[in-house]
Amino acid sequence: MRTYDFSPLMRSTVGFDRIEQLFRGLERASADNNFPPYNIVKTDADHFRITMAVAGFTEDQLDVVTNQNTLKISGKSADEPENVDYLHRGLAARSFVQNFELAETIKVVGATMENGLLHIDLVREIPEELKPRAIEINKGKNKDKLIENKAA
Repeated sequence: MRTYDFSPLMRSTVGFDRIEQLFRGLERASADNNFPPYNIVKTDADHFRITMAVAGFTEDQLDVVTNQNTLKISGKSADEPENVDYLHRGLAARSFVQNFELAETIKVVGATMENGLLHIDLVREIPEELKPRAIEINKGKNKDKLIENKAA
C-alpha cells in the first residue's frame, strides 16, 4: 500500500482532520470490486441520484442503510436451484456490498426500484450555521470594546 504525504494540502486548510481518512477511503474504493455497475448523477445543484443495476434481485433481497456519513447498499442473492444446467451464464447471481462515503451535508431521501435498476435519491441540506455569512469589519477603536465584553 502506498503512503502519501498530505502536508502540501494541509498548508492551505484549517480544520480538515478527516481529509487523510477520506483519501484512504478513495484508495480502498478504487481497489474494491465494482459489482454491480452504477451511475452517480447530479440532477441539479443540490440533488443527486445513484442508479445501480441490480437485475435478478428483488426488493426483499436488497438493503440500503445509512450510518453517519456512509451509505451501504447490499444484495443477498437467492439460493440457486440444484438441478439447473446452464449452457451459458452471463447474469451474475452473487451477493454484493457497495459503500459510498457521503459528505456531512448529504442526506438519503429515498430509494426506488424500477426495471432492474435501484435508484437512491440524495439531497444536499446545508444547515444555517454552515451557510456563508458576512462578517462585519469594525474600526480599530471598537477592538477594546470587544475585549471588555468578552471578559465580562
